[in-house]
Amino acid sequence: MLGRKRRKSPEWNPTISTAPERYPEIEAGKIRGVCPKRFERIRDALQYNLDSGDDIGGSVAVFIDGEPAVDIWGGYFDDTFERPWDRDTIITTHSITKTMTGMAALVLADSGELDFDAPVAKYWPEFAQNGKSGILVKHILSHTSGLAGWTEDVSWEDVYDLDYSCDLLARQSPWWAPGTASGYHGICIGHLVNGVIKRITGLTLGQYFAEHVAKPLGADYHIGIGPEHDRRIACFVKGARDWLPSGNPIAERVGLNPPLTPFTSHTKAWRRAEVGGANGHGNARSVATIHQALASGGVNGVRLLSDKGRFRAFEQMSDGFDLLLGLPVKFGAAAFALDSPLWPYPREHRIAWWGGQGGSLGFVDLDERMSVSFVMNRWIKGPYESLRQGRILTAVYESLART
Repeated sequence: MLGRKRRKSPEWNPTISTAPERYPEIEAGKIRGVCPKRFERIRDALQYNLDSGDDIGGSVAVFIDGEPAVDIWGGYFDDTFERPWDRDTIITTHSITKTMTGMAALVLADSGELDFDAPVAKYWPEFAQNGKSGILVKHILSHTSGLAGWTEDVSWEDVYDLDYSCDLLARQSPWWAPGTASGYHGICIGHLVNGVIKRITGLTLGQYFAEHVAKPLGADYHIGIGPEHDRRIACFVKGARDWLPSGNPIAERVGLNPPLTPFTSHTKAWRRAEVGGANGHGNARSVATIHQALASGGVNGVRLLSDKGRFRAFEQMSDGFDLLLGLPVKFGAAAFALDSPLWPYPREHRIAWWGGQGGSLGFVDLDERMSVSFVMNRWIKGPYESLRQGRILTAVYESLART
C-alpha cells in the first residue's frame, strides 16, 4: 500500500453472467455498466468515442487497489448496428496478448521455476543453434533477442502449428546482436515464450496462462479459445487502409510474414490457435483484472504475484529507437513498455503499458495501484490510433484528481 484510501467498490462478480439484472447499471445513451459519479468523465469519454463514430462498440474498465472501480460497455457488436455490445462481449485484443504472455512468465518466475536471467537454452536446448546460446529469457520477453520474426516464409497455418513454428525459431540466427536493441517481436514473442514454458511445465503457453493466471483471477481472457465462445466474439470493422511497405526491412518482414489484417481474426483457425503475441480474446474487464495483479499483486481476493515478482516487469531492458517500430520506446523485462510521453499521468509514476493493433489499450500505474483497459471493434491505425485511448486515460486522471 502507498497510503491511498481504499475506494468503495460496487457489487462485483467476476464470472460470466446469464442474469445481467444482478449487476448495478447506469444508463447514458448506449453506455451500460458500473460507473460511480466521480468517474463519470470516463463514461463520457467512451460515449464520445461512440457518438463521434470513432468507435462502433467497446468497453472500458478501471481497477484500483485490487478492486473494480469502473466497468462500462456500449455501442454495437458489429457494423450492422443492430446487436448491442454486451457485458460479456469479447474480441481479439491483438498485442495486449503480449502482456498476458508476460504475466504468465512473471507467475512462473515468481514460483521459482523460471529464471529471467538464465539462457533460453537452459530450458529449451535446441534454441542454442546458430549463435543463440547467449540469449536470455528476459531478452525474448523484452523484444531484444534479435528474433523479431521468422526468417523462413510462413503462412498463418504455419504460425498456428506451434511445434513447427517454434522449431523454425530454434533453428534460425538472430537478425541483430541480442540484447543490443529492441526490435518489436510482433507475432513470434508468444512462440518464443511458449518454447520455454512448455519445457518447464509440459503445458503450452495458452494452457499455462489459463490454469495459472486467468482461472485463479476469474478473468474471461483466453489465448486460444473454444467454439463455445464464438457467439460472443465480436469482429473488427475496418477503419484504416491496409498496411503498406515502409522501406524498413525488419518491419516489412514481420508485418508481411504473415500479414495481419482486420479480417485475420474472423476465422475459426485464428480463434482456436495459441498465438501468444496476438490472438488473445477478452474485454476491458478481463484485461484490467489480470493487469491489476501487476498493479497491486492480486484482485478478486486472490494474490497472484509477490511484490518482488511483479516489480520485475519494471526492469528496463531497452531505451531507444525500436528497429521495427521506428519510434523511441522503453521495454521492460516482461513484454510491457515502460513510460511514454503519449499518456497523461504524473511523470514520476511507474508505468507499464501496451496497446493492441487497431486501438485497444492495457495500462498499469504502479503508484496508483491502478489498471486501465480499453477494448473496441473499430480498427484504426496510424496517427489516430491513440486518440481514443488518450481520451480514456485523460478522463481517468481527471477523475482521480477530483478526489
